[in-house]
Amino acid sequence: MKAIKNITRALRKNQTPWESRLWRVLRNRQVNNLKFRRQCNIGPYIVDFCCYEKKLIVELDGSQHLGSENRGRDQERDSFLRDKGFQVIRFHNNEINENLEGVVETIINF
Repeated sequence: MKAIKNITRALRKNQTPWESRLWRVLRNRQVNNLKFRRQCNIGPYIVDFCCYEKKLIVELDGSQHLGSENRGRDQERDSFLRDKGFQVIRFHNNEINENLEGVVETIINF
């Protein structure tokens, strides 16, 4: 368990530019007064953003998620998370760059 905490702490310190940009909007209950956490673990997985109130997980995908091997792992992971009662929504990094307002609106309405 301590190893996972160290990993999540390191991930929070070394966010991608896209995670950092979205986090500036999601943090401190700025979106519909919902509390989001970043880089938190659920079972064996570490998710980018989680809102326990809505049982919603937000994942940001870069180009590494386009390969068939990684796509399969993402599907397995999403299935596990859905079995735990979470909804998973995925955005590609370019959506954060090109349409951050639309991404936030989608999160609100999900």
